[in-house]
Amino acid sequence: MALLERITGPRDLRDLTNDQLVTLAQEIRASLIANVSRTGGHLGPNLGAVELTIALHRVFDSPRDPLIFDTGHQSYVHKMLTGRQHRFDTLRKPGGLSGYPSRAESEHDWVESSHASSALSWAEGMAKGFALKGEPRTVVAIVGDGSLTGGMTWEALNNIAVEPDLRLVIVVNDNGRSYNPTIGGLATRLHGLGQQLSAIRTDRRYERALARIKRWVNRTPVVGEPAYDLMHGFKAGVKDVLAPQGMYSDLGIKYLGPIDGHDLKSLELAFEQAKQFDGGPVIVHAITQKGRGFAAAEQHEEDRFHAVGPIDQVTGEPLTTSSARTWTQAFGDELARIGATDDRVVAITAAMLHPTGLTRFAKHFPERTFDVGIAEQHAVASAAGLARAGLHPVVAIYATFLNRAFDQLLMDVALHGEGVTFVLDRAGITGPDGASHHGMWDLALLGLVPGLRLAVPRDEQRLQEALQACVRIDDGPSAIRFSKDPLPAALRPVRHEDGLDVLVEHGDPRVLVVGWGQFATMAVEVGNRLAQQGIGVRVVDPVWALPTPKALIAQAGAHDLVLTIEDGGLAGGLGSRLAQECRLAGVRADVREFGIPQRFIDHGTRAGILDDLCLTAQQLARLATETVLAGDPEPAPDQADQRG
Repeated sequence: MALLERITGPRDLRDLTNDQLVTLAQEIRASLIANVSRTGGHLGPNLGAVELTIALHRVFDSPRDPLIFDTGHQSYVHKMLTGRQHRFDTLRKPGGLSGYPSRAESEHDWVESSHASSALSWAEGMAKGFALKGEPRTVVAIVGDGSLTGGMTWEALNNIAVEPDLRLVIVVNDNGRSYNPTIGGLATRLHGLGQQLSAIRTDRRYERALARIKRWVNRTPVVGEPAYDLMHGFKAGVKDVLAPQGMYSDLGIKYLGPIDGHDLKSLELAFEQAKQFDGGPVIVHAITQKGRGFAAAEQHEEDRFHAVGPIDQVTGEPLTTSSARTWTQAFGDELARIGATDDRVVAITAAMLHPTGLTRFAKHFPERTFDVGIAEQHAVASAAGLARAGLHPVVAIYATFLNRAFDQLLMDVALHGEGVTFVLDRAGITGPDGASHHGMWDLALLGLVPGLRLAVPRDEQRLQEALQACVRIDDGPSAIRFSKDPLPAALRPVRHEDGLDVLVEHGDPRVLVVGWGQFATMAVEVGNRLAQQGIGVRVVDPVWALPTPKALIAQAGAHDLVLTIEDGGLAGGLGSRLAQECRLAGVRADVREFGIPQRFIDHGTRAGILDDLCLTAQQLARLATETVLAGDPEPAPDQADQRG
């Protein structure tokens, strides 16, 4: 019987011999490769965190001692060791295991940390809370994969530094992708020396000896205080040369490391020292190798198989390939074309250069491309500065991450009237990454920003036209949003009328169907189905969603029923905005909004989730037909809150 199959919880790890632990690590890697190759997911980070996670569970008492993963995609091994190994073939599938920590799955998952850089704030608060309650628990935050580039991490460290009694261990999982490579290389070369220094620094006798020396030297007349300052400065200088820990010791936080993150004995020793140290928070710096144990990942220099779809578990080659052009590719190509003729255009991203399509622009214009790390707030405020200097920044991020920089969008860009374009990839329902990654909040946020102009293109031509228009807007923010889907076929309008594209017109229209973005294709199908039932219908694409076109408000008042379809949250969405604008303009319109209900949506396939939400052409056409012919019947459960 394989060792991994016998692990039902962390306690099962504590009786294993060293040889068995090595075998277990091998089995975990084999299981990760086999399962994630079939389901897709974050493979590289977890292959690098195997020994680290085993050691954590052997030293700390989870779930009594909370383990908080930042980011949460490095928690697969943790899931395996806490009783979920037998369900790993369901990873990221509907009804299966989440790709992130999930409190619904296990008591061992304290924080569903699927956005980066928040773990230290959680950990500081929890450690402080347990202390106030008199509970001797140790909180452990595992920080890696770029999380240290986020500003919240440093805000938390600033406060942790003034909490000398916190039982808090911060594990820096340094896999070469969260620190500058030069610093990572230094840490690796000084591994042995760093361990020896760290063991001394966290010894309570060392602290007591330092205190005695300080008192004795400072009592020496005349030269005492200068002598101590000289000694302290020399000690600090030596430490800064010997190990990459100066910034932590300056904060007053004890530092252990650098540790070989694949040496179980060294890891356990470091974690035991950190756990037993009663002088406050301790940082344990572990050097790990992303993608370790999978040759294809180790050789993939770009991202070490950070996230993969279904792949061959031997070669690492994708099992499915698609020649379909994506929104991301179309954006990237058009931005590079614009950049060749307009040297004012610069590109900014937050650790998402390749996923947001900026690769081609960066290749041609490296001096005009800025990747700021996982720091969306800085990205947007920096964009405001670039705009103020006379350039036109294009900020390319995932729609869900706009949440993190809303204040900067509102107060730094919009308030100052700076011309910055936001390109929001992965808008709407995204699928397997779940609640935190669905891009369903951006429309409500964008609608709050005075003067913002928003385009939601329905096909590649409209995307190109929108981007060309946005980079010419220099008196305020503009935005473009699109999904992760392949590009839909081009939809040619029947005619263009007052800023609206009329896509379908049948009979004497009683129903107006408004479809934004690629949901315009769904709106056309809904319109055609209504026409088959003999219902007069007009389908329009507003092209520009914000501010609400005046022609759309007038059209809404000229129809008996208005159906709006959007790939975003309903509260504060485009449909509700249209209904509000109609009321403000004194236009009587029966507007029924269809979109994503205001609740957290679990992971699954995009198509499956949209079907569950009744966001398909067939279901919407049926609801519309029943509304017209039967006088407002009961709505489907998932759309009940959309029809007032």
